[in-house]
Amino acid sequence: MRFLFLFFIAVPLVEMFLLFEVGDQIGGLSTIALVVLTAVIGVQVLKRQGLSTLLRANQRIEAGELPAQEIVEGMMLAGAGALLLTPGFVTDTLGFILIAGPLRRPLARKLIQVGFLGAMKPNTGGGGFTMWRQSSTTAKQHYSGPDEGNIVEGEYSEEKQRIDDRNSPKSD
Repeated sequence: MRFLFLFFIAVPLVEMFLLFEVGDQIGGLSTIALVVLTAVIGVQVLKRQGLSTLLRANQRIEAGELPAQEIVEGMMLAGAGALLLTPGFVTDTLGFILIAGPLRRPLARKLIQVGFLGAMKPNTGGGGFTMWRQSSTTAKQHYSGPDEGNIVEGEYSEEKQRIDDRNSPKSD
């Protein structure tokens, strides 16, 4: 609860104080230009880092691995984007810290180690866990759960169904 108070009350007050102080030193228009410039630069860096993280996640998925590191980094990048678009110097500094790969990656690893993704682990107790793997011709479903013995595998083709519908006698 204190964290929320600090974040939603204290941070905006500190931001306003800093904006007023910087505005007194360099002028109001220069301060506004500086805030806009940091947002523009931040968004450009964010796009590059986000694309890089997405490509790494796709590589891990294709290798059959859970991209946990990339998921956490993606959430951190989303938070960094929100901080960078929020006017102010403190939020911009925090946003740039989260965008910087050498700082973000170890922080993401630490979050994974302490169990940040614990809620994302598959629950095999009730409904099981479904994972799709793409083969060269068809998508196959692999399932493990309490009803594992009752699985029926098969393929369905829309084209075959249309041919069967045309060949069946119609009752008019």
